[in-house]
Amino acid sequence: STILAFFVFKKTKVKSSFWKYIFNKKVWLTKSAFVDYSLFFFNSLIKTLFIIPYIFLSLYIAFYISDFLLQSFGFVKEPLSKTQTIILYTFFLTIINDLFSYLIHYLMHNIPFLWEFHKIHHSATSLNPITQYRIHPLELVINNVRSIIVFGIVTGVFDYISSNQINKLLFLGVNVFSFLFYILGANLRHSHVKLSYPKILEYFFISPYQHQIHHSIRKEHYNKNLGSKLAIWDWLFGTLVHSGEKRKIRFGIIDTKQNYNSFWYNLYAPFKNLFRKIILYFSRKVKL
Repeated sequence: STILAFFVFKKTKVKSSFWKYIFNKKVWLTKSAFVDYSLFFFNSLIKTLFIIPYIFLSLYIAFYISDFLLQSFGFVKEPLSKTQTIILYTFFLTIINDLFSYLIHYLMHNIPFLWEFHKIHHSATSLNPITQYRIHPLELVINNVRSIIVFGIVTGVFDYISSNQINKLLFLGVNVFSFLFYILGANLRHSHVKLSYPKILEYFFISPYQHQIHHSIRKEHYNKNLGSKLAIWDWLFGTLVHSGEKRKIRFGIIDTKQNYNSFWYNLYAPFKNLFRKIILYFSRKVKL
């Protein structure tokens, strides 16, 4: 990520040292950034508490799916080899997981109830790599439920068609496509480093600058570039915006009545807003 950032630094001809460019105080020391850090630590504690149940539940779903297929269709006559299983499993897990990430993200932006919680992530007015983890705990739960279900089903299917040749710990290993994704600068998506890919590649992969556009407050950027790793879903469903010409982007949400620069406010604000909307809804009902 640092090497790619240096490439962008040289290309944009910024009049400062590289380290001042990377560690810009206006990015790392803002009130918004400190909310990112606090939510990062808070959500890390939650994930630590639930990591063991998460793994067991994932493996339980995988076992149930594999056993269901075995009971329904019997043993596979020509099971996949270990090599075929690892390659195909990695490919399909990446594609299916990314598709459902897109769908959940789309719903987060288009269902008012979910938007109140996802809004916490978009309330960041400056982006740094820790902003990736600036999410409400409820959204963290939703994302993990999605991940558990996808992992369990895909693992169970491949466990069945490979006749249980692969150790479950290997299924839990690092995904090579995710590794490649981070090498291509994924940690710069939430940053001020405007790294874009050639236009043809941005039909298939979300570049860091494309994701920064997703955080833009400009109306033409609302609900765009919703993909996690792949841009193909945005391309197929009409939500894709290419990097194009580099311009200054303002981040955040247009809501002058609320101040999201407090850790505690970010935790309870969604519930407060939903409660207020429910009260307004029923008060109008009564008047009618």
